[in-house]
Amino acid sequence: MKTNDAVKPTSIKYWAEDDQPREKLCKKGYEALSDSELIAILIQSGNKEKSAVDLARDVLLLGNHSLARLGKLQIPDFQKIKGIGKARAITLAAALELGRRRQVSEGMEQKEVPNSKTAAEILVPLLGDLPHERFCLICLSASNKLLHYEYVSSGGLTSTIVDTKLVFKIAIQHLATKLIIAHNHPSGNLKPSVSDKNLTEKIKHGARMLDLFLMDHLIVADKQYFSFADEGLL
Repeated sequence: MKTNDAVKPTSIKYWAEDDQPREKLCKKGYEALSDSELIAILIQSGNKEKSAVDLARDVLLLGNHSLARLGKLQIPDFQKIKGIGKARAITLAAALELGRRRQVSEGMEQKEVPNSKTAAEILVPLLGDLPHERFCLICLSASNKLLHYEYVSSGGLTSTIVDTKLVFKIAIQHLATKLIIAHNHPSGNLKPSVSDKNLTEKIKHGARMLDLFLMDHLIVADKQYFSFADEGLL
């Protein structure tokens, strides 16, 4: 049977078995694979011009070789790559979201949240990769036991409107004694704005009226955070 030589340079099936991502993973484990090889497994196959690994490299280039930046991309962004259709774009977006949720799950295993560091372990995975602003509430007991977390509002690239009545309603429903609020800055700037400070004061004073205590307000940008409590702004 005659083989189409035009396919050989790009098709992974012609590679040495140890170089094929799936076989390499089975034989050597996850750690032996590069990011592009792992993404190639998700893509599954290439086309006449590029192998799955080549397409995976294009995907990484789209995120400037940063998985964190890739996590911020939407399905249409992946479809800009020739060879990445809607189905493959959905697979990539789903895999990145699953990775983010794993981080969130690990953070939520914290039984107590006594300070900004432990709060950030929950909130950075929740908020760091989002392309738009989102406001989140963490409810705690008097002994800092984690009771509940919830997204309260979502907005645009630079702001989100927060209904403070909803914040307190959620806190009361979950019998919270202490609160930690947080939102993200998609711009990457950690500096709190005037409206951030005003909202913090509003929730702080409102919480006091309900015998609640606002422990902290965190601003998240990528993998970093700013703590109002650590900076003496509460």
